Amino acid sequence: MYLPLQFKAKDEAHALALMRAHPFANLISVDDEGFPVVTHIPLHLTHRNAQYVLQGHCAKANPHWRYLQSRPQALVTFMGPQAYMSPKVYPDITRVPTWNYLSVHAKVEASLVEDLEAKDRLLKPLIGDHEPPYAAQWRGLAEDYQSKMLNAIVAFELRITELQCAIKLNQHRPEAHMAMHAAYAQGNTDEQALAEWMVKLGMVQP
Repeated sequence: MYLPLQFKAKDEAHALALMRAHPFANLISVDDEGFPVVTHIPLHLTHRNAQYVLQGHCAKANPHWRYLQSRPQALVTFMGPQAYMSPKVYPDITRVPTWNYLSVHAKVEASLVEDLEAKDRLLKPLIGDHEPPYAAQWRGLAEDYQSKMLNAIVAFELRITELQCAIKLNQHRPEAHMAMHAAYAQGNTDEQALAEWMVKLGMVQP
């Protein structure tokens, strides 16, 4: 992605935090004709053998898993909080509006998980991320139903080979930080999240 130095996150922990807080991602590959294909899915971030891995699955009817099988290198993007910023936050009027946002791009190497038991193990962390009590309900379902559901999906692991994290919060315009934080702190959920990130990054005092 286009990533000016002033917006490039220097701490990997920020990228990891964003991926965990905003797990609904865009998995991007190319089809057999070389045209981009995107699947929108939740992913679970884990750490294994000194590497970060994203775990997920798609419907077997979705051809995307075949593209991953043929061409394992892919891109996963995560969008964190984002919001408009008015030029009203500046002390002078010779300014223009902009958009602030936090995002992560992860270059990955995909491998399919085809064994039913391995698929079942892979689903457990996703359940744990979003509805832990459902694990007991799943275990209580008939085995033939579980097998049918597991056979209807293709699971995969996406080993992260490169991470980019953009934190665009007008860092290079400190004269606007106090007014910008005040405006975002009174705004919608995304704007409030951006205000919290400004505090986290030391741009303003809490």
